[in-house]
Amino acid sequence: MASAPIAPAAELLARARDGVLLYGLTPPRQSSTREQADSIAAAALTRLESVHVDGLILYDVDAEADRTEAPRPFPFMPMMDPADFLDHHLAGWAGSVIVYRAVGKYGADQLDQWLGEADQGRVLTVLVGAASRHQMVRTSLPEAYRRHAALPRPPRMGGVVIAERHAEAGTEHLRMLRKQEAGCEFFVSQICYDLNRTCNLLSDYAHNCRDQGLDPRPVVLTLAPCGSAKTLEFMTWLGIEVPRWLRAEINRGDPLAASYEHCLLNARALIAFCRRLGLPFGINVETVTNRKVEIDASIDLVREVRDLLG
Repeated sequence: MASAPIAPAAELLARARDGVLLYGLTPPRQSSTREQADSIAAAALTRLESVHVDGLILYDVDAEADRTEAPRPFPFMPMMDPADFLDHHLAGWAGSVIVYRAVGKYGADQLDQWLGEADQGRVLTVLVGAASRHQMVRTSLPEAYRRHAALPRPPRMGGVVIAERHAEAGTEHLRMLRKQEAGCEFFVSQICYDLNRTCNLLSDYAHNCRDQGLDPRPVVLTLAPCGSAKTLEFMTWLGIEVPRWLRAEINRGDPLAASYEHCLLNARALIAFCRRLGLPFGINVETVTNRKVEIDASIDLVREVRDLLG
């Protein structure tokens, strides 16, 4: 008797032993018409036809006004719900999808309904908490974790991991272990530009897991080309640490060429480091703006990362 096929979500996590490749998308603006959203989805899938990615990530954009006192470099535009974008506009994608949920935006009943109805065979989720402790939320992250655990068949859940937070407090790996205990089966990083900070976090997490007799969960590491000083300003606002020397190259030279080369070097180093640690992993490529030059560079980067993964 032939064995049953592995569901895309389960296959994605299983294949992380050797390294998986994902591409991150931000849904179109909430004001987009159905035809505009269809066109945006079709364009994204057409770009991805030239490369082989193992899954998509769909982000849930929040204003994050309490993140910092600095003004937001780009004005906040409400975006379409990522689950709606998937269900109604990305019908051409049959693979696994990680749908982010900024849980503070949703009431507990709303969150329960989506978690209970999501196609857990192909949909995974990352539940994201508030950007700061001052942010007013409708549902807290611990409450969202409890509700996920109480459901009979929720989508497989992951958590966010931030190397910059680890560099400041040295405890991000312990936060990962607490999230793992709460049900997180994988992690997705903030955009990685500082290689040392990222490797320190991965090392602390992997070794701490083994010291406690735990299997480390897959960590998906995010890369994104930066094509302008304005994009760099936005990345800084988001809390992404870019080494000072690279900031100088981005601000004074060819920003896209400098950042692209750095992303590719980081990809090569992180793939080798995760394999040396025996840490299941993935590489996620995205853009932080909708500028065509950055989107085109991200597709080129996906293609080169696929070659690195083998």
